[in-house]
Amino acid sequence: MKTLNNTNEPSKSLVIAAFAAIYLIWGSTYLGISVAIQSIPPMIMGGLRFLIAGVLLLGWCFYNKQRLPSKTAILKSCITGLLLLLWGNGAVIWAEQYLPSSLTAIVVAGAPLWMALLDKREWKRSFTSLPIVAGLLIGFSGVIILVTSGNESTHFSLQDHKQLLGLLVLLSGSIAWVGGSLFTKYSPSDGSTLMKVSIQMLVASLAFFTVAAIRGEYQSYDISQTTTKSWLALTYLVTFGSLIGYLSYVWLLSVRSPSQVGTYAYVNPPVAVLLGWLILSEPISGIQTISLAIILIGVMLVNKGNSKKAKALKNEAPKKEIEVTNDDNEAKLVLAEDKG
Repeated sequence: MKTLNNTNEPSKSLVIAAFAAIYLIWGSTYLGISVAIQSIPPMIMGGLRFLIAGVLLLGWCFYNKQRLPSKTAILKSCITGLLLLLWGNGAVIWAEQYLPSSLTAIVVAGAPLWMALLDKREWKRSFTSLPIVAGLLIGFSGVIILVTSGNESTHFSLQDHKQLLGLLVLLSGSIAWVGGSLFTKYSPSDGSTLMKVSIQMLVASLAFFTVAAIRGEYQSYDISQTTTKSWLALTYLVTFGSLIGYLSYVWLLSVRSPSQVGTYAYVNPPVAVLLGWLILSEPISGIQTISLAIILIGVMLVNKGNSKKAKALKNEAPKKEIEVTNDDNEAKLVLAEDKG
């Protein structure tokens, strides 16, 4: 146990650089995925990404003399990795075969809405909070507007069966991501957070490779046909998306409040939409822009309601010292863990 007490104020330039990392890098991962799977099968790409990132992160942990967590913690990390990375992130990778990266980012932006809706233990507080209820209604209305207004000019239509399936898989991935987040929140475990994240990545990579074998990706994949662009995109996803972006987020949580750090959720989707338009020539329609704005307003209201809940709980026990454990940090980290 240790109290949250930062005595040394970090340099402003370092803080700005870290915020730029989680704002821009995480917002650009949707583009990176889209380019990587142009010539690398989706499940193989996911397996390679998390295998390399997991090995590098595990090596860094051992270099810093961090110990492996207990068997129970390892098992929980395996479950979390399958829910968050294989299903949650894997759904994004698979869906981007059929959906524009910008549309994918907009749909994923609504994930915090699913968190409020599915966190059963918080229903009593959540559904008596006007901002949260209003945020859910507004946010999901934005999702409905987005998915029902597609046409040829937006490269999306519910009449296209592959795109409809991609959308359903993407939504299931958001729900799985919430499930993994709630599992971590209500079933905490001992050990280094970064060590457990590296285990999650490695387990997910094995699962990705298994799914790739089941789908027959190895038989149809000719590695010599992989383009330089796809290799560079994969390298970017490993180094910047899974390592630099994530470690920046970990560090920011130690020097800034979670509410400040959590503002990445409002910046990532616009960044993804802009990059998709600039680099992949994906269309940006007025309806998509309006839908994104509506979803983000809903997310902001839900977060506002959650902040009020947290303050109310804090005021109920004013004499208690506020402490931060590894598990508290992990609960925060898992909510942001690399959705793109």
